[in-house]
Amino acid sequence: MSDTPRSSKIGSDQAPAGDTAAERAYVHVKERILSGELEGGELISEGEIADSLAMSRTPVREAFLRLQTEGWMKLYPKRGAAITPIRPREADEVIEARALVEAHAVAAVADDPARADDLAAALLVIIERQQRAADADDLGGFSVADADFHGTIAAAGGNDLLINFYRGLRDRQRRMTRDSLQRSPDAHSRILDQHRRLVELIKDRDAAGFGTEISQHLDDIHRR
Repeated sequence: MSDTPRSSKIGSDQAPAGDTAAERAYVHVKERILSGELEGGELISEGEIADSLAMSRTPVREAFLRLQTEGWMKLYPKRGAAITPIRPREADEVIEARALVEAHAVAAVADDPARADDLAAALLVIIERQQRAADADDLGGFSVADADFHGTIAAAGGNDLLINFYRGLRDRQRRMTRDSLQRSPDAHSRILDQHRRLVELIKDRDAAGFGTEISQHLDDIHRR
C-alpha cells in the first residue's frame, strides 16, 4: 500500500504475540472479542480457553485480569468472565473523537495538492481490499480494512499526539464496525459508497465538505 506523506496507516490487524503463554492467551481472546466471535454478554471460562490453547489456567487467568482492566470483560468468581457489551455512550464518544481527528487531518493536507493526492491514492487501495472482503463475505477482513482506511486518514495529518490518540481507538473501532455489519445487511455497500465519497472530497481538497461527510458517515454506520 502507498504511504501517506508523513505516515502510513495507524495500527495493524493484530500486534505480534509475545513469548509468554499469558500474552498468547490475551491476544487470542481479545481478537475473538474484536472479530465478534465472542459477543457482548457471552460467558467464557478459563478452562475453555486453556483447553483450546493447550495451556494451563494460570496464564489464562492473567490474560482475563488484563482484559478486565482494559474493559473488555468482567470476571465472576467460579463462573467465568462475561464479555462487556458496547455501551451506547462509549460508541458516541468514539464516533465524536474519530470525526474530530479525521477532519483535522484532512484540513492539514487540504492546502497541499501532492499530500492530498497521495492520501487519496492510499485510500483507494484500501477500498479495493474492502471490496474484495465484502465480495467474499469476510466480515473480519472488512472491519480491519475499515480501521486501516480511517487510520490512514488520521495519520495523514502528521500530528503525533493525535495519531497516538487515534491509535488507541482502533480496537473499539473494529468492534463497532463488526457490530454494525452484523446488524445491517446493506452496511457493506453503504460503507464502500461513503468511503468513495470521502476520497473524492480529499481529492478536491474540500476540508469543510469532508468534515460534514465524515460525521454523517460515522453516524449512519454506527448509530443507524
